[in-house]
Formats: sequence, C-alpha cells, structure tokens
Amino acid sequence: MSRRLNFRLLFLLLLLAALAIREVALELRPSFLRPGLHMFAYVGNFGDGTVSAVDLVALSRSATIATGPSPSGLRPHPTRPEIWGVSTDGGYAWVIDAKLGRLVAKIPVGALPYAIDFSPDGNRAYVAASGANTVIAIDTATRQVIAQGRAGHRPWIARATPDGKLVVVSNRDDATVSLLNATTLAPIAIIGTAPSPEQIEILPDSSRAFVTSGDVDQISAIDLTQHVLLANLAIGGTPSDLVLKPDGGELYIPSAKAHGLLIVNTSTIEVGDFLLLGMSPSSGAFDAADNTLYVTDSAAGHVVPINVETRHVGAPIQVGQNPRDCLTTPGGDLLLVVNSGSNDLAVVRSKTSALITLAPVGLQPREVAVKVF
Repeated sequence: MSRRLNFRLLFLLLLLAALAIREVALELRPSFLRPGLHMFAYVGNFGDGTVSAVDLVALSRSATIATGPSPSGLRPHPTRPEIWGVSTDGGYAWVIDAKLGRLVAKIPVGALPYAIDFSPDGNRAYVAASGANTVIAIDTATRQVIAQGRAGHRPWIARATPDGKLVVVSNRDDATVSLLNATTLAPIAIIGTAPSPEQIEILPDSSRAFVTSGDVDQISAIDLTQHVLLANLAIGGTPSDLVLKPDGGELYIPSAKAHGLLIVNTSTIEVGDFLLLGMSPSSGAFDAADNTLYVTDSAAGHVVPINVETRHVGAPIQVGQNPRDCLTTPGGDLLLVVNSGSNDLAVVRSKTSALITLAPVGLQPREVAVKVF
C-alpha cells in the first residue's frame, strides 16, 4: 500500500514538473512567434570583427560569424532573411544569410562606412562612405552597386525617406545635409545645419528630418519639401541618441551631458519636457505595444523604463557592464541590451522587467539587430 502511494506521489510530482517546464517554455517563447518560426539577435562585436547570432527562443549563442574589421550599422533586411552591415575599416558592406548562419557577400562601398539603410521596399541599400565623400546605392537582390553620388565632406550617415523619394545625408565636416534623388543619387539640395551633424530621424510622412550635432547642444530641423533649415534647436545637452515616436509626434533624446531625457515636439520644434534619469543616459529603444521608452545608462549598468504618456520613470533594470545599444523585439516581448563592458547580451522580459539571461557574445559588442524567419 505504501509502495503504491509512493508511486502515485512520484507520478504526480513528475506531471507537475513537466507542466512547469512547458509553462516556462511558453513564457520564454515570444507571444507572436508561431511554431516553425525563429527569432535571432545579431550582435556586432567591434573588438574581434565578428557578429554573434543568439537564438532568442533557446536563449543561447548559435553561431559566431566573421564579418571583418569594425562591424557596424547592423540592419535586418525588410523582406528577406538577411542581416546587413558594414565593415568600417574594411570599406565594404556585408550580408549574413540568417537561415544558413553565415556570411554570403561582401560589397565594396568606399572608405570608412558607418551605417546602412534600406529603401522602403527593401530593393536598395544606401551607404555613405565617410572617407570617400560618396554615397552608393546597392541592388539588394543582385548585391551590385547601381548608383553613386557625391556628398559633402565626411558624410556620416545616409537615410532614405519613408516615401522612397530622397536620401538624406549628414556631412559632418561641412555642417550640412545633402538631399539626393533616391533613384539616381543626383544632388537636389545642400542645407546648412548645426556643427558636426550625425544621426538622422525622418517623420513618417517624409516632411521633416531631425539631425543631431556631435559637438554642440543642438538638433537641426529640416523641411524636406521646401529644402530649408527650419531651426537649430538648443536642447540643453549634447545628444547621445535620437529616438522617434512611431507616430512622429515626439523625439526622445538621451543626453549624458544633461543626465536625462529631452523630449522634443516635432510639430512646434520645441523642447516640451525633460526627465532626469541618472549618470550617463546613452541610447534608447521604443516599445510601441505599451508606449514605453527604454534608456540605457552606460555608467550605471542599467536600463530605465519610461512611460512616455504619463512621463513616469520606472525602476532601473540591472543588465550588465557598460550597456550601449538596445532594442525591443517584434511584438515587444523582449528587451535586448548590448553590454560592451561585460561582452554579453542582456535579454529582459518586457512585461515584468525581469532579466532572463546574459548571453555571451564577442569582444566589445556595440550594436544589435533582430530578425524573424
């Protein structure tokens, strides 16, 4: 009798354990991800010239892919299972096939590229070569350069407008922005900006561009229809990052110098709010599912969640050493944070702000991109 009771108790414990394991697996699996789909994070490791592929369901690194020196500008292709980026020191764009988990192309683009952007349909990729003062367009299907245009001195970044008509280029040494025809890369206009223009955000209706300064406490607002400078807006702190709300209504600007977050109304081009955050706010990621902005603090080793509607600053989430780039996954289930000091990727459950794991990556990781395939 005692043996039968023990057997039933053991069976019940095993059943409960199996149900618990199933529940944990379902919890870790992103809510939108159907069986058969995969979601991977790709982390660019500046220190060893590799990209780490991290399986976000298994929560483990699945591959280390050599891309060449100084990988930068990681972007998922809009329609194909590919991750694109550039080798700043190598002077080429590279392509990773997500399904194969390996590098499949290197495309020469000119000296010192820093970033890459796609046309809205994904048919073209645009790269500014800072060392060559040029911008090139790549056919993403054939991976051939199909157009080349001149920019100003030391072009920092090239961004395509959402309507697919223009390419906006920040020229750091000229304090200008170049507007190029997106098809031919022929010059359309050159517009003066605040000193050392760098990052660019463009409104969803393609009417305005906002450009950070790398040297002064200003951002530049540009009218893309009239091709004129609207304002060099003083914001009270040198921008560390530039994050646009999906509806285009507000810009969120983490500033290490100001120790906080500056919020700009894009219609009035005015600083509408300031939130004190901490030691060194570095980068931001927006989760549209619950109107939450996450801001990394590179000195404090944490991420701060902010409800942008109420302006409520939540409790910091500890993530690792020297957190840099961050983003939320499609559907908003996970927050990913690249820790440059501890050489790992923090995976955080967004709903609970709980750190799930620290996945080891390569040396001096700086950027992260996500692809579902």
